[in-house]
Amino acid sequence: MNKPPLQPSFPKASMALFERAAKVVPGGIYGHASPALTVPGAFPYYAVRAEGCRYWDADGVEYLDFMCGYGPIILGHNHAGVEDAAAHQRRLGDCFNHPAPVMVELAEYMVSLVDFADWAVFGKNGSDMTTWAVQVAREFTGRKKILKASGAYHGKDAWCSPGHGGLIEEDRRHIHNFRWNDLDALESWFKTHGEQAAAVILTPYHHPAFGDSEMPSQEFWPTVRRLCDKHGALLILDDVRAGFRLHGGGSHRFFGFEPDISCYCKAIANGYPISAALGRKEFKAAASRVFLTGSYWNGAVAMSAALACLQTLEKEKAIEKMAAAGEMLRDGLLALASKFNSPLVISGPPSMPSVRLAHDDNFERTQEFCAIAAREGLFFHPHHNWFLSVAHDGAAITESLRRAERAFVSFKSTVS
Repeated sequence: MNKPPLQPSFPKASMALFERAAKVVPGGIYGHASPALTVPGAFPYYAVRAEGCRYWDADGVEYLDFMCGYGPIILGHNHAGVEDAAAHQRRLGDCFNHPAPVMVELAEYMVSLVDFADWAVFGKNGSDMTTWAVQVAREFTGRKKILKASGAYHGKDAWCSPGHGGLIEEDRRHIHNFRWNDLDALESWFKTHGEQAAAVILTPYHHPAFGDSEMPSQEFWPTVRRLCDKHGALLILDDVRAGFRLHGGGSHRFFGFEPDISCYCKAIANGYPISAALGRKEFKAAASRVFLTGSYWNGAVAMSAALACLQTLEKEKAIEKMAAAGEMLRDGLLALASKFNSPLVISGPPSMPSVRLAHDDNFERTQEFCAIAAREGLFFHPHHNWFLSVAHDGAAITESLRRAERAFVSFKSTVS
């Protein structure tokens, strides 16, 4: 039987805003927040307020938030401790001619958390740090070539952007790819290009959009580390997405290896704009020669928020709480999927699960299910990993599973 098409509701306030935006903003909403990258017409277009693990759209509809701003909200929206620290610094000032003392405090604290690190620098976005780290590797080695995993996301800059517009062949002339966990391909590339390799840049585990998450094999990280050491290439860890969600000392501790430079962003300030790169002392001089600046990059408010956020994560045993909530959500969703004969594939760490309908390579059915879930007030993404926060407590997960059950009932009726 043919499935009836989903009927988008097109809420009035959201669509009125989008119509206005389309006149003055390219695409109306661009980047990862574009409606075209979720389920157009079925997902909210604008958010107006948030608290804990919930937010409300422009039409006043409440959603249990399983994207957390695509990762930055790790303690929950509007966390009192972080907001108090930010407000205190805001009263003193934010954008000065010079860094504030809190920059030194934050650098010291992050270096104390991350075992291999001797220094830290700060930016605003993950792309700031991954691109800068690549430049540091090239400055230190005097080489050009960079190796990364196919399908990995390292930011929006030309060397790694997943887009196509505005790019030229030269942007990626020295960027090479290999398939995650393919150690034969890795060995082969180093055999051919090892003496030209400036760095390998990798995420701690593979978390592509439009694909299942893939954990590293037992031999993966030891092999990467050995090959970098043998050929004099830097190992850059892009821990922007997973950093401080898997281990309090960085994701490399979770997987048992040490990088040379590690990049962080999303979870370090509970939504305030700041990113960081930490590195070994051997690369400190090279790092000092690679220009790094922005008019807002010394912003003291975000640094104060980051210090408060990281200290709270450590104090509240946040990683354990998020993992437990993620396991509860995963087990509950799998049970519901079995009950309604709609099997799910759930991959990745419990606090950052990738979720899709089984046998759904084009994500069409997963989009349909997520659209129905949105009608039940659940913000489930159809082809990007989800994020949990400390605010996703047992009560929130139980409520989410009740709503998910209603979504499965409705979804079952569309495919029967």
